[in-house]
Amino acid sequence: MLKAMIGTVSLAAMLLATTAVVQAHTVIKIVHEETNPTEVALWKRIAADYEKLHPDVTVTYQYLENEAYKAKLPTMLQSSDRPDIIWSWGGGVMRAQIDAGYLRPLGAAAQAVVPNMIPADAAAYKVDGKYYGLPILHSEVCFFYNKELFAKAGVDANQIKTWSEFLAAVKKIKAAGITPITVGAGEKWPMHFYWAYLAMREGGARVIDEARAGKDGGFVAPAFVEAGQRLQELAALHPFQPGYVGTLALQAAGQFGDGRAAMQLMGNWLLNTQAGNAANGKGLPDSNIGIFGFPVVAGAPGKATDELGGVNGWLVTKTAPAAADDFLAFFFQPKYQQQAAVEGDYIPALAGTSAFIKDPIIRQIAISLEHATALQIFFDQALGPSVGRVVNDVSVAVAAGQMGPKAGVEAVQQAWEDEQ
Repeated sequence: MLKAMIGTVSLAAMLLATTAVVQAHTVIKIVHEETNPTEVALWKRIAADYEKLHPDVTVTYQYLENEAYKAKLPTMLQSSDRPDIIWSWGGGVMRAQIDAGYLRPLGAAAQAVVPNMIPADAAAYKVDGKYYGLPILHSEVCFFYNKELFAKAGVDANQIKTWSEFLAAVKKIKAAGITPITVGAGEKWPMHFYWAYLAMREGGARVIDEARAGKDGGFVAPAFVEAGQRLQELAALHPFQPGYVGTLALQAAGQFGDGRAAMQLMGNWLLNTQAGNAANGKGLPDSNIGIFGFPVVAGAPGKATDELGGVNGWLVTKTAPAAADDFLAFFFQPKYQQQAAVEGDYIPALAGTSAFIKDPIIRQIAISLEHATALQIFFDQALGPSVGRVVNDVSVAVAAGQMGPKAGVEAVQQAWEDEQ
């Protein structure tokens, strides 16, 4: 009887010990929408390296296509089995997720990485003094130009610093019989780059934050009205390709790649899309492409180093274990982010990685981002989907003369108030 009792106790102890081991094993669930195969391969390698050092942790990645990700994420965040780390563009959607209580601030391990990030990028994930995520990569919107066409028109891109100088260059290019700019206004968001940058130049880097706070009437503040006026000033020169209002973004990229326009205002991904959508499938060689920043408005507070672009990164959900923060700290080790830079997967948001980028144009953009005084994420993302759609609609309508600058900003302000 005694032996039987001892055997029963021993078995119970073993079961209890086994249960403790099972309970101690942590699974970090990560959801993303990235499709770049070399990028995803790097992420999996980082996870495998982490698991070797932490045998009690398993890191899993779940991929969802872009639109499916956006559609399913709200439901996933409401689930008790929610992911621990999610892919994010920041902006209005992130703020809504924070307000809904789905996210938590970074833990100590991940927080310790923040000083190593490019400050303007890290700021995109800071809300009310707390960091809710870490930026992985960033992009910059700037002017890409065809060097041969600029030379033909007698225009020196290095001399384009102010808005007046930019307009003068547009006139000179047009006088040479060359279409100055191609834009995919059929999808609207490419045109919003003009209105957004002009608002930043007129009102300074904090123009969006001030509008959110209701300063000077919010989005009807003078900076936004003046941005629309300057956009119409440009449009009056007829700088865009015929049919630009119906042109899709990739079509416009292909037109630039075919040498049918001298410039395009776009993110650094244009280097790939102009080649892939050109008639010959190759586009312009890098040697024939130059870049310059969006010009400043003389006398206005916006700086040439206040950039418009995108920041993608990881957010931590409210029920994520401390191991999720520890993994993020491991993920952002310089050796991994430097590898991403070398392979050309993306422009890492970790400071000091630009030197490892091989492509000279991308390296130039990376250096510009590292020295940016501010990086404002795209207005249509910063303000959330509903207000963002109105921003995009208004940008095209104002450029096309279908709406006045004042009416345009009133529509944006109304959309903003409807969201509050």
